[in-house]
Amino acid sequence: MGMTIGEKILARACNKEEVKPGEIITAKVDLCMTNDATTHISIDIFQNKLKHKKIFDPNKIIFIVDHNIPSESVKTAEVQLKMRNFAEEQGVHFYEGDGVCHQIMLEDFVVPGQLIVAADSHTCSYGSIGAFGTGVGSTDFTSAMNTGEMWMMVPETIKFVLEGEFKPNVYARDLILKIIGDIGTNGANYKIMEFSGPAVEKLTIDDRIVLCNMAVEAGAKTALFEADEKAIQFVKGRGREEMYLFESDEDAHYEKVYHYNLADIEPMVAKPHFVDNWDLAANLGEVKIDQCFIGSCNNGRIEELRVAADILKGKKVSSSVKLLISPASKEIYLQAINEGLIDIFVECGALVMNPNCSVCWGGCQGVIGEGEVLLSTGTRNFKGRAGHADSFVYLASAATVAASAITGRITDPRR
Repeated sequence: MGMTIGEKILARACNKEEVKPGEIITAKVDLCMTNDATTHISIDIFQNKLKHKKIFDPNKIIFIVDHNIPSESVKTAEVQLKMRNFAEEQGVHFYEGDGVCHQIMLEDFVVPGQLIVAADSHTCSYGSIGAFGTGVGSTDFTSAMNTGEMWMMVPETIKFVLEGEFKPNVYARDLILKIIGDIGTNGANYKIMEFSGPAVEKLTIDDRIVLCNMAVEAGAKTALFEADEKAIQFVKGRGREEMYLFESDEDAHYEKVYHYNLADIEPMVAKPHFVDNWDLAANLGEVKIDQCFIGSCNNGRIEELRVAADILKGKKVSSSVKLLISPASKEIYLQAINEGLIDIFVECGALVMNPNCSVCWGGCQGVIGEGEVLLSTGTRNFKGRAGHADSFVYLASAATVAASAITGRITDPRR
């Protein structure tokens, strides 16, 4: 029996010829990343619980301040100072204010075939270029940072075969919301979601990041694309040459196989308070909104900003709506400036903020109050995710959010 991409990456990581689903392995990690949401917990464990206080390889450890930047409280400032001091003491990579952690990792570190652990659930984003990224808790992260290893069970793999092409104003964001809505938030629990099929070659790297990023919202351990020529060129274009290229064998075993024709996908919206509670944007025209957000590790890249700018150009945000926009990284922010996108956003009445997790996280920017409605390109819409426990978060694509910011109601961008 052959192996899937994910199984081959894990076999490489534990130095075995093959691994099988259900097998417990001890694997060597290639990179460890953590952000300011929980790093202080890992530092406390490292300093107070470990007998051998050492970092296995400082060059493979990345600390990123992105959740509450700039800090909104004394407590947050203290957490970030603890991170900064520890990073300086241990000689690990440290980023502050450069953007969302997963975007930084893709821009500066990740290569195909790696096993990467991070103290953040959306680490599965790295499968967009063929790397096995998975989120772990603070204890497991500290152990990996200390030993360079982690134990895990080899997951089963679910295949999603994609064919066809998106219609105008329909995007990868709509597809992943549809997939999660179809299989449910438990539909891929501790599984690998592998994306393949003839449509894949037409998907950009940004599209693939969108799909992999939200796989965890279906419970997935990670998500993966084969590292094709687009992925290879993305990595080489950023000065990284060494990579490990894997493809699934023809006789690889899949627990399930789903088929999606991109031409059948329409603009989707996830309704409160669950990501799988989906409906068509066209059906929600009566929902008034108070705030819109374009950004996050799922939809804050240059392609999404271009889509939003194309819709917003020459128009005005509704007087009843606040539109907040946060590019996913400093690099993307500068590109948006050079392309004139920021001018369009400011002129239409949007608030453009520094690159960070921002409204998606609901920690330091754009917090909403009781009864308020947010339409967001963020990753989650759980109760209280972006503010008051009795507020309401809807999730949609950058196109749907931009169109809705103009009308003041949830709006199908095709209309």
